[in-house]
Amino acid sequence: MHYPALQNYLSRLHSSLASSNLWLDEQGRARGRYFNSTLSTAFQAIRSGDDERIVAYEAYARSYAADDQGLSIWKLLENAANDDESVELDRLCRLLHTLNFYRQPESVNLDLYLSVHSRLLAAVEGNHGMAFRRILDLLEVPHQQVVLQLPLISASQRWVLTHVAENYRRNGFRIGLHASSLEQASDMLERIRPSSIKVDISLANDAHAQVRLLEQAERGNCHIIFRRIENQKSLLNLRAANQTASPYLVQGFLFDLPRANLLNQQKRQPVLAYTY
Repeated sequence: MHYPALQNYLSRLHSSLASSNLWLDEQGRARGRYFNSTLSTAFQAIRSGDDERIVAYEAYARSYAADDQGLSIWKLLENAANDDESVELDRLCRLLHTLNFYRQPESVNLDLYLSVHSRLLAAVEGNHGMAFRRILDLLEVPHQQVVLQLPLISASQRWVLTHVAENYRRNGFRIGLHASSLEQASDMLERIRPSSIKVDISLANDAHAQVRLLEQAERGNCHIIFRRIENQKSLLNLRAANQTASPYLVQGFLFDLPRANLLNQQKRQPVLAYTY
C-alpha cells in the first residue's frame, strides 16, 4: 500500500542534513540518533498459533549494526537517561519504528506492536497518546493497526495502567498488556479489556487454566500471545494443552529472529540463539 504523506516525509528525510537526529541510510531505512548512539529498528513476527501465519510484528529499538544483531538500546541507555530523556527516547523510537514498518509493502494488513517504556507511564502527564496519534495522522498511516504495549506492573501501579490504557484507547489505539501469570491475565481481561495480552510460555503449565483463559479471551475479542517460544517441545506442549477451538498467537526464536526487513513470505525462518 502506498502512503503519499509517508513517502513525502521519507523523501524529505533522504535529502536532509546529516546533523539531523533522524535520517535514511543507503538502504532507505530510517535511522535515529540519541546521545552518541545510532538507533535502528528490528522486527519480530507474531504468528497465528494454529498455522504460524504472520499476523503482526513487534518493533524493537536496536543500536545500529549492519548484520541486524544490534544491542537493545534501552539496555544501553536506561541507566544513563533521566525520565525526561527516556520519554524523548520513547517518542523517537515510536516514530522510527512507524517509518520503518509502513515504508515496507509487506506491512499491508498487519498489526504493529510498539512497547511503552515503564518510565513513560509515570513521567508523562495529560493525554497519553495524543501526540503520537497526530504524527500518524500527518503521515496518513492507519493508527488502527497500532497496538501500544504497556509494561508489566506491580499491584500498586494498577491505577496507572488503567488510566494510561483509557487515554490511549480514547486516542484510537488498541492496547496490549503483559501478564506475570495466567491469573493476572484473566483479571486484566475483565478490568482493562485489552486487544492482546502477552504471557511467557514458561507460565503456561496449567492446561485447564490455559484453556479457561483462551476461552475468556475469545469472548472478550482479545489475543493471548504466548512469547519466548524457543524450542519445538514448548510449542507442542502448548498445542496439546489447548483442546478447544479458541485461537492464540505465538512469538519466539523458534520462528523468527528480530530483523530489519519484514518477511515477504509466511514460512518459518530457522534460527539459533539470540537475546532480547
